[in-house]
Amino acid sequence: MTADATLAPPAPGALAIGPHTVWPPVVLAPMAGITNAPFRTLCREFSGGKGLFVSEMITTRALVERNDKTMQLIHFDAAETPRSIQLYGVDPATVGRAVRMIVDEDLADHIDLNFGCPVPKVTRKGGGSALPYKRNLLRSILREAVGNAGDLPVTIKMRKGIDDDHLTYLDAGRIAVEEGVTAVALHGRTAAQHYGGTADWDAIARLKEHVPEIPVLGNGDIWSAGDALRMMKATGCDGVVVGRGCLGRPWLFGDLVAAFEAPDQPPAAPGFAQVTTVMRRHAELLGRWLGDEARGVIDFRKHVPWYTKGFAVGSEARRAMASASSLADLDEQFAALDLAQPWPAHADGPRGRTAPGKRVVLPDGWLDDPYACTVLTEDAEADTSGG
Repeated sequence: MTADATLAPPAPGALAIGPHTVWPPVVLAPMAGITNAPFRTLCREFSGGKGLFVSEMITTRALVERNDKTMQLIHFDAAETPRSIQLYGVDPATVGRAVRMIVDEDLADHIDLNFGCPVPKVTRKGGGSALPYKRNLLRSILREAVGNAGDLPVTIKMRKGIDDDHLTYLDAGRIAVEEGVTAVALHGRTAAQHYGGTADWDAIARLKEHVPEIPVLGNGDIWSAGDALRMMKATGCDGVVVGRGCLGRPWLFGDLVAAFEAPDQPPAAPGFAQVTTVMRRHAELLGRWLGDEARGVIDFRKHVPWYTKGFAVGSEARRAMASASSLADLDEQFAALDLAQPWPAHADGPRGRTAPGKRVVLPDGWLDDPYACTVLTEDAEADTSGG
């Protein structure tokens, strides 16, 4: 899917996240294992520094315990401003401590809270997209977060609900307003849908009508800059959150800037030689960030299918690139490919996870009382890396 040059941009207006002005009103969605500092650097370079780029999800318990991996994940490059961090937590007190730590140690300029993750290891502990069903627990977490944030704006990202029989987004939006949350982002799917089916943009419009006091951002099925404009026009939302659409395509953020500032400019269509240049830089940045070239290349492997989507590469070459352990290995693999290939039109469109969900795994009795302020045991935040 390419941007529709005939579609005029919505009325111009920057997105206000507390004291921070975001233009264009485009946000990089937090994605576990993806939106680390190197990937944010690439997206920011293509956008000319415009937009908002959020860290991958950080567990509040791990943060307050100063887990080594977590302390690395909250690293921001000097050029990143505002510094935007997403937190995951299920215990109000721990969330409050984590937010206070961020404020006291000047670790970020904006805090987003995750109430959208649908993966079983999160929902079975009552976290992520399961948590807003417990209205009073949600309120307690937001009260602790906002109350400890000082001048830092607090936003939330959520889904429509657990499933079609347990929708929570309108109640959650109203609670967010009442507790002083600055903005809310809605992924137009339930937890049960995971990443399957079609995102419900009508739900984004309903939320915008329901909470006119604060900005509402839309998320789901934005595969091109044209999709972002269509969502804003169709829903009246104040901005968009882009996740899977930028996997293997960090230049999508350049397209998004152009869509708002120069709508007649065609979307980027890099040839394979240009794509491999970006791939190598991505791997190199990861190596610098991790302090080890081999670890950086190994971490980069998961990006290979996304970057090469639509190009005539072949399964053997993809496997070889996904087995590389050095930049020299990658260079050798690139040299054996047909780098003269143009950008394949069918490379646009859905990417990343698209499988439909299964039954949502929840704690025993979770659905019995939507107002019980149930806080699970401390292990609810153990071994959780996001989603």
